[in-house]
Amino acid sequence: MKAKSKAQQRAAGAALSAKRGDTKVSDLQGASREMYDDMSEAELEDMASTSHDDLPDEAD
Repeated sequence: MKAKSKAQQRAAGAALSAKRGDTKVSDLQGASREMYDDMSEAELEDMASTSHDDLPDEAD
C-alpha cells in the first residue's frame, strides 16, 4: 500500500523505525503508534518508501 500523503509517509517511517528497534516505541504517538500496532514491517516499508514528490501534505 502506498502512502496517500506526506504526513502518512512520515508516520509510517516513524513506525518502521520503531519496528526495527532504532527508536523507542514509547516515542510514537497518534497515527505512527497505530501503524506500529496494526501493520507488518513489510507493509510499513512499502508505505514509507512512497515517493513524496506528488503527495499532498495531508490527506483529505
